[in-house]
Amino acid sequence: MDTKVISSGVQYSNLPESYIRPESERPRLGEVSEFEDVPIVDLGCENRAQIVREIGEACRSFGFFQVMNHGVGVEAVREMTEVAHGFFKLPVEEKLKLYSEDPSKTTRLSTSFNVKKETVHNWRDYLRLHCYPLDKYVPEWPSSPPSFKESVKKYCEEVRELGLRIEEYIGESLGLEKDYIKNVLGEQGQHMAVNYYPPCPQPELTYGLPGHTDPNALTILLQDLHVAGLQVLKDGKWLAVKPHPNAFVINIGDQLQALSNGLYKSVWHRAVVNVDKPRLSVASFLCPNDEALISPAKPLTEDGSEAVYRGYTYAEYYKKFWSRNLDQEHCLELFKNK
Repeated sequence: MDTKVISSGVQYSNLPESYIRPESERPRLGEVSEFEDVPIVDLGCENRAQIVREIGEACRSFGFFQVMNHGVGVEAVREMTEVAHGFFKLPVEEKLKLYSEDPSKTTRLSTSFNVKKETVHNWRDYLRLHCYPLDKYVPEWPSSPPSFKESVKKYCEEVRELGLRIEEYIGESLGLEKDYIKNVLGEQGQHMAVNYYPPCPQPELTYGLPGHTDPNALTILLQDLHVAGLQVLKDGKWLAVKPHPNAFVINIGDQLQALSNGLYKSVWHRAVVNVDKPRLSVASFLCPNDEALISPAKPLTEDGSEAVYRGYTYAEYYKKFWSRNLDQEHCLELFKNK
């Protein structure tokens, strides 16, 4: 492939060699069934204890859940989706002005996951944005489509509020003070990946993203309502998560697994592609401050339970995460107490 991004207007009748997974690593789409009992938490419920209980059960059993009546405006979501589609429809030379393979760049268009490190590529282009503090990063965001900055800014503000609220519920569900997580993680960073998965000629040979966990604290995912693609690992089987109208998927990330001393699991998930339709998703990540010291919450080890993970800074973890392949063993394994 001589083009840097897949969404360049080129039609592929066969999957380029560099995207083909070895036989043993393929998605086996025919063996995937639908996730029937995805937990859906109604955040509009007036019984806070019920919300906390349901979130705790979902974090313990699945590592993810969906939320409805979440307070992010329908309009904010619609505009976010519109400008995201608009960006990927721009002429390829316009988009490529933002192209970079350097993960430390705070605004960049890229492809696959970590092009320089990986041996097989993933059928995905993505726009990665840093989103907090907004006044620092908005000026470097794309200015096409014209309403991009304004629409994405509004969406980011509302999603951040939702994420911080969910972290409170998660803290309470562990029996911690509601501000415990916020205090440990410090002034949290916020990133966004606008993922674009073009139609793929041979979806059974590749991934949009292979199985992985998220290295951050919490992920708030806006799914494409019209095209499914998210799958999660449950009891050794991959299950397809059907998009739910007006809902977000919430993934527990590695940092909350460490903080909960392994009680809550960072969910293994992947994105598959399809032959007919492009798929777009918007993932928002809340990340600990680089200097935040992450370790199992003290109250969870006071009863004599062993601390499963050693203390480390988020900067140390993130550096390790980006130095590896996405689908290697769980990065958190490297931070376990021996």
